[in-house]
Order: sequence, then C-alpha cells, then structure tokens
Amino acid sequence: MAPYIRLRPHWPDEPIVQALGDTDFYKFTMGQFIYFHYKNVQVTFGFKNRTIAVKLGHIIPEARLREELDHVRTLRFTNSELHYLRGTNEYSDRMFKEPYLEFLKTYQAPPYQLEYRGEYIILSFSGNWAESSPWEIHALEILGELYYRELLKTSTAFDKDVIYAEGKKRLWEKIQILKKNPQVTFSEFGTRRRFSRDWQDYVVGMLAEELPSTQFRGTSNMSLAMKYGLLPMGTNAHELQMVIAGLSQSTDEELRESQNKTLDQWWQQYGEPLAISLPDTFGTDAFIRLAREDFFKKWKGFRQDSGNPIAEGEQWIKAYQERSINHSEKLMVPSDGMELDPMLAIEKHFRGRLQVSFGWGTNLTNDLGLKPLSLVVKATSANGIGLVKLSNNPAKAMGDPEAVKRYMRVFGYGEHTETACKY
Repeated sequence: MAPYIRLRPHWPDEPIVQALGDTDFYKFTMGQFIYFHYKNVQVTFGFKNRTIAVKLGHIIPEARLREELDHVRTLRFTNSELHYLRGTNEYSDRMFKEPYLEFLKTYQAPPYQLEYRGEYIILSFSGNWAESSPWEIHALEILGELYYRELLKTSTAFDKDVIYAEGKKRLWEKIQILKKNPQVTFSEFGTRRRFSRDWQDYVVGMLAEELPSTQFRGTSNMSLAMKYGLLPMGTNAHELQMVIAGLSQSTDEELRESQNKTLDQWWQQYGEPLAISLPDTFGTDAFIRLAREDFFKKWKGFRQDSGNPIAEGEQWIKAYQERSINHSEKLMVPSDGMELDPMLAIEKHFRGRLQVSFGWGTNLTNDLGLKPLSLVVKATSANGIGLVKLSNNPAKAMGDPEAVKRYMRVFGYGEHTETACKY
C-alpha cells in the first residue's frame, strides 16, 4: 500500500536525507564505472541556483544547511542497501562487482565547502571522483526541501492540508489521463527537485498502486525502488562526458575523440543492457557526427535532455535511416522538464517510428501548486582542469568562457544545434 502522508502542523523534526540509498540509481551505475576507470581523478562539484529571482541565501539559514550536510557525512550504507545492490540483476547478470560494493561498505561523503555571500550560497564538494559525485543528489535534496520548509514555516496545519490536497488532486488527474493512455510509458526521475522526501514516497507509492508495471516502469530513486519492488532506472549523467573530455584536452582531436572513448569504456563495462546514450553534453549534432558507425547499431537508444524533443527524435531517425538501421526498434527517453500534455504529443508523433519512454521528474514529484526551483550541482573541475557543458540549450551552457569557445569550435557547436525551444 502507498504511504499516508501525515499532515502535521510542523515539518518533521528529522533529517532530510536519512539513507545514502536515497539517491538516483545512476549514481551507482556511473559510480562503479568511475571506481574501475577513474578512481583517483580529483573532481569538484559546484552548486548553482538557476532561479535567480529566489535569493536562497536570504531564505535558508546557514546553520540549518550545515546541520543537514553534516548529517549526510554521518551516514553509511546499510547491509540491506548493499544486499540490494549485490542482487541487482535485472539484465540477467550481476550489475555490481564486489570491489565496488566493498568501496561502498566503508563510504563516507567527503567534506564540503560552504560560504554565504549575501543572497548567494557558495557550496562545493571536492575529492576522488567516486567519493565526491554522490554529493550532487544529496545536496539538491537538502536545498530543495529546506527551501520549502522555510517557505511554509509560518503556514498553519490547515494551510498545509490544502497544499497536500492540491498535490493529491493533480496527481489523481495525471493518473486518470495515464489510465486512458496506456501507450504512454514512463519512469519517475524526480528525486533531485522533489517537494520533499515524504511527498516523493507518496507519489511513487500511488503510481505503483494505480498503474501497471508496463506503464509505470520504475523509479530512479534506489530507496524507493527497494521499498516498492520497482525497477531501478538509471545509466549515466553529463558529468561522465564532461570529466573525460576535461582529461582529454592536449589536442583538439583528443578532445573530439573523448566522446567515443566514453562510449567504448561504458560498453566494455555494461554492454547492451545499459546502452542508452546521453548525446547533448556537447550538442547532439556533434554527437551524431562523431559517433562511430558501430555505435548506431549496438546501442539501444538515447536520452533527450535538452532542446526540442520532436526535432531531436527526427534527427536520430534520419541518422538511423542513413545507416539502414530500423529506427522503430530504437528507444528515445525524453527527460527535460516533462509535462503530461507534451508527453502525449511526443508519444503520438513517434508512434511506430521510435520507441518512446519518458523520464518524468519535477512536474511529477513537485506539483502541488508551489513554484519549483531550478537548482543544479555540476562537475566544475577535474584534476584542476575546468570543465565544460554545452547542451542543446545555450542557456544551460557552463564553463570558463574561453574554454566554452574552444569546445564550440572543436565540436562544431551551433551549426545545426536546436535553440532553447522545447516543444
């Protein structure tokens, strides 16, 4: 049964992150890859508030934020979590090897660096890549929920009742539409921008109860996958290509080839089961132009995370057609700010031409009538080298301006890249 959200006059007096498994599953698939290939690379992650109108430094008390971050450093993986990861074999073979599980057994989140500068929160995490990477999700969980706790600090119990009632109504409406459109399949990707831990738990529990597994395919949150017996969903994130590119900059050709290096190493680690690419790190156009021919045949599909999903899907169909590959067998996973109406339109547009299954995040786990924040924690340097992300949306580009210019030149960015228009 799905949990009942207890409506209390105050937020629970308990830590926001209570388990290291309360994170996106790709932190483990990617974490194992990092552990075996790049264990000693030093990577720094930095926090950025993209919702510039919300002055977080004036809202979230520094002492509360430090308390939550410090608590994460006290957590260790439980035997139940390690047992779950050891038994993860959805693809007929054990996913995680013993050396990596032994690493997790003694894992402690490394120290953080925090400074308040007026309205700005300067927060970063440094250390061996496999150790610093998990901070991304935990920091976002903490910052997001602390914001809502402060926002509703003076609200009455009845005020909170109304907010939860609105959230339940919106979730119920989504579920009714989904029941009428069973061809629309999706996974829950909402951990990083959820309203709260309890609310995400409620949403996932209700989806599992109301929808068949053929439609609600799973969750990216490992703790919730464990709790509800769902398929844990996740492969890798932009940080993988960003760091490997950052370590491959001695020549332009080495930088260009870093994409294929990442793909080759990932395939060697996981093979076909986790062969879903993330092509927009330096622009999807460059990804398609530079990928080797065997990639298009071997890999199952791609995740669309920026730009226009219709345009990108058509771009991939054209690439498959040019190589005489049956594109109707390939999978597209749109995951950029998905909402239900666009999801219905995207699925209909590609029906019979591409398999489509959505990664549904903020609008699923943070839709209670309050405005969600756009908060990110991104890899900023590797072994002291500044990192770059271009994306298909110029507004999401990050990195030193001169480095960004070099990456744009090397990858031919902007020649055919879609604009920020999403649908």
